[in-house]
Amino acid sequence: MAPLKLCANISWLFTELPDFSQRIYAAASAGFQAVEAAWLYDCDLQELQRAREAAGVEVILINTPPGDVKEGDLGLGAVPGREEEFRQGLDLALKYAKALDCKRIHLMAGRVPVGSHRLAVAKEMEAVFVHNLNYAADILSKEGITGLIEPINTRITDPRYFLDSPHQAAILEKVGKPNIKLQMDVFHWQIMDGNLTQNIHKYFPIIGHVQVAQVPGRNEPDSAGELNSSYLFNLLENLDYQGYIGCEYKPLGSTKEGLGWIKDYCTRSK
Repeated sequence: MAPLKLCANISWLFTELPDFSQRIYAAASAGFQAVEAAWLYDCDLQELQRAREAAGVEVILINTPPGDVKEGDLGLGAVPGREEEFRQGLDLALKYAKALDCKRIHLMAGRVPVGSHRLAVAKEMEAVFVHNLNYAADILSKEGITGLIEPINTRITDPRYFLDSPHQAAILEKVGKPNIKLQMDVFHWQIMDGNLTQNIHKYFPIIGHVQVAQVPGRNEPDSAGELNSSYLFNLLENLDYQGYIGCEYKPLGSTKEGLGWIKDYCTRSK
């Protein structure tokens, strides 16, 4: 079995450095061959390109724009009445993805509108999401890009996020496009549902990307918490997971001080 491939989420790691271009260089210096990020849209695209090429790393994943953060947006994919803004955001994400040779875009679902009850708007939001995902699938397929949807827990991280459980993956069946897949962040999955072994087996055929952090602190995978990272990594190896695992966690200290778990994993994998 080949060892798993790890990529640095530079929205969470190397934040000691002020801009993303510097973090790309830092990730490469720390031994990462790939990076991912949430939103790079405040950065100069040519500068990011130069950093990526000079550092020799892949950009694995970016997110669609969140919308109007000051107004409480966190994605627009499932938000009724915001379809045109979703398409504009997709265009911007596609521009950055093409320039950075990034083959995955997280299509953020967004939040249940303020004042609405989740159950009351669930069917409408799902229908909007399916419609937008179908649109995105056709656009992205022309560029060889995979769209991802990610459940985000509503118990700790974001109480109003629409997509909060891996079991909402039935949405992908309604979309029915092979280039729209499920993004598994084990931090969110553990908080919402637990039962990780069975859920990973169940949804593995449609998982297009994986992210890791310890629960509940969202720190390094080997820090104190509920998850046995060695077991989870072995499980993914046994399933022959070929993609990258995004290191999306909050370092307990400096980023470099917290990378010892990667060395330990690489040693065990030899």
